[in-house]
Amino acid sequence: MAIPKKSPPVPHQKIVIKLFHCIIIVSLLLMIGSGLQIYNATPVFGGKEGWRFPDFMTLGGWLAGGRDWHFAIMWVFSFNLLIYGIYIGLTKRWQRRFVSGSDLKVLKVGQNPKRKTYAWHRLIYTGIIPILILAIASGLAMYKPVQLGWLAGLFGDWQTLRTVHFLTVPIALIFTIVHMLMGLKVGGLRLWRSMFV
Repeated sequence: MAIPKKSPPVPHQKIVIKLFHCIIIVSLLLMIGSGLQIYNATPVFGGKEGWRFPDFMTLGGWLAGGRDWHFAIMWVFSFNLLIYGIYIGLTKRWQRRFVSGSDLKVLKVGQNPKRKTYAWHRLIYTGIIPILILAIASGLAMYKPVQLGWLAGLFGDWQTLRTVHFLTVPIALIFTIVHMLMGLKVGGLRLWRSMFV
């Protein structure tokens, strides 16, 4: 008589992890929509005649509305990341989430595909940190260019600042998609559900 296979247990995530994931996804989508509204007012590429995003992708209705949404959600996004950063520091969660020397070794010579997936995940998870810092720094420099003139000055001119900020968006979006796909590969839909429900 065949013994029925037990389905693997549903992963358990702490409420702080669920909140972080929910807030980050919602705030990221709102910032992208409002950012595209700001972009359309003065396109980063091509000047006034440059390519614009369709209205259904934007949020805010016009430049001032887009800026209001963008700057309001910026604080939610940034403080959420800060609180999560403090949480992973205090709980030493970073030891399991960020890339280590052994992960790099596994990527070079490892034979275990699952272990390689985890190593790639940690590498990507670590690599997004400077991108997020760059997004926030460049965003703050555009938000308060006079008060934070020293920060804006690090980027050279205004066009470079806007270009850098704009390019962090597709990188963050690609990271989010890859992060989700790798989670799906490792833990399936059970892992996805555990992050939000």
